Amino acid sequence: MSTVRAEVRDGLGAVERGDRQHFATDVRDAFADSVNLDAALKVSHPAEPRWDYLLGHASGGAVVGLEVHPAHDREVGAIIDKKAAAQRQLSGHLVPGRRVARWLWVASGKADFARTEKTVFRLAQNGIEFVGRSVLRRHLPPDKD
Repeated sequence: MSTVRAEVRDGLGAVERGDRQHFATDVRDAFADSVNLDAALKVSHPAEPRWDYLLGHASGGAVVGLEVHPAHDREVGAIIDKKAAAQRQLSGHLVPGRRVARWLWVASGKADFARTEKTVFRLAQNGIEFVGRSVLRRHLPPDKD
């Protein structure tokens, strides 16, 4: 069995207590399950960057990647590297046909981040959305009809 799938927890159960504050109250129950991807991949990828969490969106069925990380201009490259590493590391762990639908970066503290066109474009080019200090309903994938 996949080491990642073995670490799946109900709701936000795999999200560290201190990181749960980064979810708006009205979206905390929007997730069916979660996995601490950083912890699940630590043994197999100890020297590589690792993304923090994968979350299963309950009503949409989509997988959301969440990185809680300092929001400074100098960190943009690190976030992009973490996502690229996560995509490689997840090979063989996701259920066939599944993919991460959204990659979200949430600020772990005060955001000292110039949302310049160049920076936002660079993140968007790499499929990453900076959401500020909290994940809000608008950051989630659409619900299935």
